[in-house]
Amino acid sequence: MQRRNYQKELEKILDTIKERDEKPLLLIHSCCAPCSSYVLEYLTDYFNIIDYYYNPNIQDEKEYRYRADELNRLISEMHHNNSITFLEGKYDPYRYKELINGLEKEPEGGKRCNICFRMRLYEAAEEAAKLKADFFTTTLTISPMKDPVLLNSIGEEAGEKYGIRFLPSEFRKKGGYLRSIQLSKKYSLYRQDYCGCIYSKIEAENRRKDRNGSSNCRA
Repeated sequence: MQRRNYQKELEKILDTIKERDEKPLLLIHSCCAPCSSYVLEYLTDYFNIIDYYYNPNIQDEKEYRYRADELNRLISEMHHNNSITFLEGKYDPYRYKELINGLEKEPEGGKRCNICFRMRLYEAAEEAAKLKADFFTTTLTISPMKDPVLLNSIGEEAGEKYGIRFLPSEFRKKGGYLRSIQLSKKYSLYRQDYCGCIYSKIEAENRRKDRNGSSNCRA
């Protein structure tokens, strides 16, 4: 079976929106400022946006707060043609820990990540429904390290549950990932080298050790 082209599906939807005088409301689940930068730049012509920061998988509260503040700063500094509102969800790392209990040794990209994606996208769908948004989506598909088929499938499932339309995406396409790097430099954004959870942080530290032969980390 041929894989769906999520970018083309997105473009078809955007074509139906661009001529509207009144723009629909889109809730975007955002993982961080760098990933959000291109997505916000791309979609601001078509939607009024609620940028929803919900990431209880980030175990270090200082790291969580820093990423939230960077996203808020980006929204305040970047140009946007329609409204973009920052909304922070509840920070509850214990919920994440409970959900992934027993999967701590899973490799990044495995079952643990699947559960994490579901937790965040279902929460985003529920919030979008509460706010009576027209669509919701996620910035996670901009990452070359994440499976767009899985993310779109989860998004559509969550949308069906809460009665909110999921906006299909593969934001890394058409130079999206490269543009996010350019925008990160433009706005001097903090670019972390791990997803957010303690397990991805450990894997990132191990990769640095392999590259450098030693680690400068003193944590």
